[in-house]
Amino acid sequence: QVQVVESGGGLVQAGGSLRLSCAASGRTDGTEVMGWFRQAPGKEREFAATIHWSSGYTHYQDSVKGRFTISRDIAKNTMYLQMNSLKPEDTAVYYCAASTALMASYGGTSFFDSWGQGTQVTVSS
Repeated sequence: QVQVVESGGGLVQAGGSLRLSCAASGRTDGTEVMGWFRQAPGKEREFAATIHWSSGYTHYQDSVKGRFTISRDIAKNTMYLQMNSLKPEDTAVYYCAASTALMASYGGTSFFDSWGQGTQVTVSS
């Protein structure tokens, strides 16, 4: 089993930037895809971005394309989400997740086996 822990959330004004980190530990050798998801109050959890661990192939939800960048440092077993030009509608709890399934690249939550506790991102207008 893989354990993942997020960090880096906080409060930022609209137009600002934040970088989230996700540190993975445990049995990481079988990880195919890692991803960032978010859940706003009263809404379902949705995918924001995924990255194929070995190739670096990335996939983004349309609403974050051009503003968010997902990346990873294989040596550190750490994934990042650089969030720029933040909007109030980006306010949510952001979760890191890991999957052993290649299909997880498309962002389906059911493909992800390991989830972090989440980190709050609040964007003020």
